[in-house]
Amino acid sequence: MQKIPTGTWVMVADGAEARLFHNVGSITRVSLKQVKLLKPRDLPDEGPAGRRPPESDDQATAEATFAKQLAQRLNAAALKNEYEHLVLMADPQTLGQIRPQLHKETERRIVLEVAKTFTNAPVEDIQNALRGE
Repeated sequence: MQKIPTGTWVMVADGAEARLFHNVGSITRVSLKQVKLLKPRDLPDEGPAGRRPPESDDQATAEATFAKQLAQRLNAAALKNEYEHLVLMADPQTLGQIRPQLHKETERRIVLEVAKTFTNAPVEDIQNALRGE
């Protein structure tokens, strides 16, 4: 079981939305409190993460752009020392789009990555996954 310190940010994301939690429990007994629901914003103005193949559809481009927005948010918060530890839980595609955009300071704070979709899961299921149950 991975130890997740009190105060750890837990970002649960997919290509359409993300939920940000804080671990308000102990290092050995995760208890999550949702603090924010994040939705894509201004997608046409920002553009996708990196280059997109010409055959990419609008949905794939929107999901890549949202992944870029999430990475930017995590990077800005890490550089402002808003969190010390981070858990990333996302479907494999979104996680793969976020990773290359993370600042070294953000990467240093990651204590766990889970490549699975939990965005619409009840908080209990997310906590159980983090506890290894």
